[in-house]
Amino acid sequence: MMQPIITGILSYGMSGRVFHAPFIAQSRYFELRAIVERSRKQAKADYPDIISYDSVEAILADPDIELIIVNTPNDTHVAYAKQALLAGKHVLIEKPFAPTKKEAEELFALGEKVGKKVLPYHNRRFDSDFLSLKYVLDKGFVGKPIELHLRFDRFKPELSPKIFKETSKRAASGVLYDLGSHLLDQSIALFGKPKSVVKIKSKHRPHSRVDDYATLLLSYEQGLNVFITTSLLVANPQKSFVLHGDRGSYIKDRTDTQERQLMVGMKPDDAMYGLEDEQAEGLLTIIEKGQREDIIVPSLKGDYMLVFAHAFETIRNNAPYYVTPEQIIWQLDILSSVR
Repeated sequence: MMQPIITGILSYGMSGRVFHAPFIAQSRYFELRAIVERSRKQAKADYPDIISYDSVEAILADPDIELIIVNTPNDTHVAYAKQALLAGKHVLIEKPFAPTKKEAEELFALGEKVGKKVLPYHNRRFDSDFLSLKYVLDKGFVGKPIELHLRFDRFKPELSPKIFKETSKRAASGVLYDLGSHLLDQSIALFGKPKSVVKIKSKHRPHSRVDDYATLLLSYEQGLNVFITTSLLVANPQKSFVLHGDRGSYIKDRTDTQERQLMVGMKPDDAMYGLEDEQAEGLLTIIEKGQREDIIVPSLKGDYMLVFAHAFETIRNNAPYYVTPEQIIWQLDILSSVR
């Protein structure tokens, strides 16, 4: 008989409310037992049967909880994950997993020592737009990949009210850690560890103390170059996936609908969940014998529930997790380096 994983969440801000609680609550593989709410008590309105704890210490003292979701400010991930592991809990850690490579290595080592799973949460491997890009690559439609551009554009000239994102003295702040970590994870998921990296970061918003623009150039073997760009000052967002190969090109907007659907209350078991809007398909262009052919590529269904399906299999059945420790180490080596 399948035994659900009893789960607690460390915060009920946007991350807990949108990206975690709906999936834990609806999955037959999990049971949502508790959420930490230090001040405003809102979770019980959505989940009447949960326990609302006042502190991290209180939720970690709950003997029934097996898995803790660490979705607190970036610079607290490592400390809270260590506390949870030492309390005998598995951990699922929001991005960025840790501020540095060294801290990530410490977390994985501690997990091994106490016999608990340390799982990175990288939900955007299950975005419909990224899954569609991966499909095009896997099928070899563009031939040998030569150049890939991954962008995450927003227009937010005002400083965020989330202080931890805007304070340079706090670890893992800035747009490269916030949005760039998604794109870097996607590149690593597709192609592995790059052989070299060029990094550019800069500040442009009035009074900004952290990077609000960043570019990475990842160079791989066989000549592939991946350009990652993220910015908080793009009024007209550009194509988010631009792939060129020796047989053709593939271009697609960032059109995954899951965050928007979850924000308005759609549940993960809704038949429309994860389906992109019409006219959001990618465009594949192939040149054969001098003739150009434009092909509309239907979008694949996005599904963040797959994160939790993988987590269950890893915790209960010791199956390999979809994000490896090596991939996280590579990612944080790039994010935290001064190169």
